[in-house]
Amino acid sequence: MIKEIIRAKGHPNITGRHETTIEVTRDPEISPRADCIIGVMADKAVKHISPELKEHLLAGGKIEVMISVEDSLFSFEARGSPKLKLLSDKEIVFRKSTYVDERTIAIEATAAAKDVPRPMIEMLKKGKSLLIEIRAL
Repeated sequence: MIKEIIRAKGHPNITGRHETTIEVTRDPEISPRADCIIGVMADKAVKHISPELKEHLLAGGKIEVMISVEDSLFSFEARGSPKLKLLSDKEIVFRKSTYVDERTIAIEATAAAKDVPRPMIEMLKKGKSLLIEIRAL
């Protein structure tokens, strides 16, 4: 099974209000305008994911994404595309749309930041740790 784990931290400016994307960044700071970001200080960006997962995504493969904060769990699905660039060494973005840039890991996601449960967003605002598990389907 192809699996990737990404670790990140919450931040007081996390709002989780974006309607089309979910993002984590390696940056330690974000502004309140960054309403798609649910984690900072990520230990990986899209460039750092395994060659096996990159190959699966570039073949248009589907993924399941599980986000956990303490005992809370939220999951959604998305898919890859041959158009993915997978080059950013700073961010990972899951998109509901089919738009692709160097930060995009997957498109046609079934969720965006606004869909993350509010209790989970509140924990992230308090700086709780975040774990993202990506599994190839």
